[in-house]
Amino acid sequence: MTFANVADTSLAYRDSGTGLPVLFIHGHPFNQSMWDPQAAALSSKYRVITFDLRGYGASEAPFTEATTLETMAADIDALLDHLEIDQAVIVGLSMGGQIAMAFAEQYPKRLAGIVLAATFSQADTPEAAVARRAMADRFLQEGSALPGLEMLPKLVAHGSIKRDPALAANVYAMIAHTPPAGAAAALRGRSRRKDYTPTLPHISAPALIFVGTEDAYTTVGAATQMQHAIPNSSLAIFEGIGHMPNLEAPDRFNAVLEEFLSKISNG
Repeated sequence: MTFANVADTSLAYRDSGTGLPVLFIHGHPFNQSMWDPQAAALSSKYRVITFDLRGYGASEAPFTEATTLETMAADIDALLDHLEIDQAVIVGLSMGGQIAMAFAEQYPKRLAGIVLAATFSQADTPEAAVARRAMADRFLQEGSALPGLEMLPKLVAHGSIKRDPALAANVYAMIAHTPPAGAAAALRGRSRRKDYTPTLPHISAPALIFVGTEDAYTTVGAATQMQHAIPNSSLAIFEGIGHMPNLEAPDRFNAVLEEFLSKISNG
């Protein structure tokens, strides 16, 4: 693990391999280890960067009431500067996908490609924003383990747990070790996010969208709408898979992702 000082915080990151840079953004309430299967599979061909978002994992959590997606996108811009990378393929899952959309809007020239997994572009409804802020309060009051335990059945499809019981334990371990203050700040910031749908047609870089048919948070319909909105994009639908396709079906996820990356790399 290496650390980079960016803006007002220190980000923990790992940088391995050479070639086309591919930067992975984890979701909430996880850390960069959720991308371990992808780093292992891809680092022989590509330069793979994983990192902990501010307030997550081993990265610092500067005191703030809310951490916006734009702030986290700016962190990525600064991390790329630190690594002397001009352009990268940005891969984000769930909240990470929404951060990737914010990055695409703010720093389009740095985008060699974008991958949006298990995510959606719309802003929270007023009701959803209230619920998200209430969850932020719970993380602060109860810690990460209890609310995370309630999230678990929605994160991983029942069939995936049946095939690999250890998967649920590994996912929960990530959640339980998430710093509550960082998670709460991100939840509050996410509740205020804009609707990124109008920005999608302006993404000129190649795009790949993943969605599972058993995802409790993202629908196939929402993923299809994003695919239709982004000009140079494709959609991979995983039957029977939930909110974490990279962990529930890592071999297939890696194969589809590698095919996408090879087109960019050979482009």
